[in-house]
Amino acid sequence: MIVDSYRFLPRSFRPFYEGRGPFPGEESPVWAPFEKRLSASRIALLTSAGVYMKESQPTFDLEREDANPEWGDPTWRVIPATARPEDFAFAHLHINPEDMLADPEIALPLRGLAELVDEGVVGGSVVDHVAVMGYQDRGLEDWGHTTAPEIAAHLREQGADALILAPA
Repeated sequence: MIVDSYRFLPRSFRPFYEGRGPFPGEESPVWAPFEKRLSASRIALLTSAGVYMKESQPTFDLEREDANPEWGDPTWRVIPATARPEDFAFAHLHINPEDMLADPEIALPLRGLAELVDEGVVGGSVVDHVAVMGYQDRGLEDWGHTTAPEIAAHLREQGADALILAPA
């Protein structure tokens, strides 16, 4: 099966990103062996659906992205593992928030992870998961220098052994 990543995006995106090849530094594999048993591991979730806590966090910067379509907000939000779906809001220009409001598990599978922990399949969950806005500028400058190192430090502080990406 072939996945068309551009199917629901404006046609103008395809020439910017399709077939671009690796960025400098992406030439070698990024995989690392996972040596711990999953049943003894603490798992973190990272959603790229622009999730934020509507009562306590600012939205992602959609106005700037709308004005400059090649830019994406590089900031990130902490999402507590105890958060309820009604606590969420979604800020992302490239996905339909109605789908995520109907079933937030597609954007951030907190309930699914909790069930795996309860069943003993997974050892535990971090206290605070991570949310970003998935559409980013092509160069990823802010991500490489600021966002990714901050998120990695946050996950290390929580003792995360692995990260599950829930892409939007």
